[in-house]
Amino acid sequence: MNADRTPIAPDDPRMRTYTEPEVTALLRELHTIGREFGVQWGSATTHHSTVDGRLLINFGAAPVATLVNLLDLLRTTRGASRPWTS
Repeated sequence: MNADRTPIAPDDPRMRTYTEPEVTALLRELHTIGREFGVQWGSATTHHSTVDGRLLINFGAAPVATLVNLLDLLRTTRGASRPWTS
């Protein structure tokens, strides 16, 4: 996470506003950025279902907040001046 922000909670009201096409675009970004770090979910798709109005993603039926937080971590790591190590 960026040092100046808190991870998004799964029940954050903003997560209800994501549409399936928007989440599909985020998944495409995950596939692109994640490849650089060996983070790949080739089978990840929108789950075509919701829980309490929030769209689920089919990699363990994760909420959109998980995808958004993971992308933030990858974007931050990608932009870091020092190389990433596990």
